[in-house]
Amino acid sequence: MRETKKYANIEDELPKLPVVLLNTIQSDVLEIKKIDKTCEKFLKASSKITELQDAHYVVYSKYIDKENHKYEKFIFLGKDGEELFNLSGLELELYGLLACTNLCYTDEYKAQMSQ
Repeated sequence: MRETKKYANIEDELPKLPVVLLNTIQSDVLEIKKIDKTCEKFLKASSKITELQDAHYVVYSKYIDKENHKYEKFIFLGKDGEELFNLSGLELELYGLLACTNLCYTDEYKAQMSQ
């Protein structure tokens, strides 16, 4: 059985995304979101964690609930999808830091989600 890919344009938008991350995002195991660099939470966090200023996306597990957030690892990516650094949930909370991405769902994925 062929696995449904989640995003139609991810390889075009993020050409330097490592294959393992690409595959886990496309198979809906991990989630990717754009970082909202205009929000107050980002401005405060980036003054403490200066590497955040170079980050454009973050990869995380959408299956970890808020109670277990401290055990999670976040992978921060540059504008082309290159891996920059990792942080744990103990170092940073993502809530209020994320925006929608410019990635488009595949028609297959949209059909699967509407079932």
